[in-house]
Amino acid sequence: MVVLAIGVAALVLAACGGGDDSGNATAANAGPSSGIVSTQDVDGMNVLADSDGRTLYSADVEKGGMIKCVDACTSFWDPVSASAKDAKSASSDLDMDFSLVKRPDGARQLAVDGQPLYRFSEEGPGKLEGDGFTDDFKGTHFEWSAATTGGGNSSSGSGGSSSGSGGYSSPGGY
Repeated sequence: MVVLAIGVAALVLAACGGGDDSGNATAANAGPSSGIVSTQDVDGMNVLADSDGRTLYSADVEKGGMIKCVDACTSFWDPVSASAKDAKSASSDLDMDFSLVKRPDGARQLAVDGQPLYRFSEEGPGKLEGDGFTDDFKGTHFEWSAATTGGGNSSSGSGGSSSGSGGYSSPGGY
C-alpha cells in the first residue's frame, strides 16, 4: 500500500511540474536583462521592464530627479527601489544611463537619464496601459510615459486619464 501511495504521489508531482515554459507570454518578447531591469517588446514598443516583466514609466514633471510622486501617488505608481550596484549593473548590461535618486523618505529609486522609474500598480506583466496616462496629485499634473530602450519616454500614449483635486479617479474600467 505504501508503494502505491508513493507511486501516486510521484505521478501527481510529475503532472504538476513542468519544463521551462511557465506560461508567461511575455518571456518570448524579453530582451537583455540586468536583473532589476530588462528590455522587452510590448505592443511593438521596446520598453524597460522590471524583473517580473512589468513596464516601467516616468513622468516629465520629474525630469532631473525632482521627486513629486509621493503619498497617494505611490499607491498607483510604485517607485522602483534599487541599490548603487543595481544601477551600475543595469547601465553596463543595457548600455544606458541608469542612476539613483533619493526620495523624500530617504529611499533610493532607480532612474534612467535622470528620470525616476515607476511601475503602474493597475497593470500586469507585458502590458502598456499606463503609457500616456494622466493624473493629478497634490496640485501636480503627471503625464506618464513608458520608459523606452532609446532612453527617456515614449512619445505617444494610449492610456487613460484621471481628474480630481489631488488624487486618482478610475478611468474607464480600472
